[in-house]
Amino acid sequence: MPKIRGAVTVNTERCKGCSLCVVACPKHVLSLQEKEVNNRGYHYAYMAVPEECIGCQSCALVCPDACIEVYRVVEK
Repeated sequence: MPKIRGAVTVNTERCKGCSLCVVACPKHVLSLQEKEVNNRGYHYAYMAVPEECIGCQSCALVCPDACIEVYRVVEK
């Protein structure tokens, strides 16, 4: 049976670093970039532990700027 895992893409230029997605993630996959900022001066969200993502979409649902997309990837 193939294993399904999640994949998150963040539009880093639109992200304002509110960290709602970080708090909403049940697997603690997302984190805020500490050393880099986007063109608006915000620390943006990224996948810190991508192998733990289950594709639940909690992060995308709470994002106020709709800058997160979640995909489900089938591994063979």
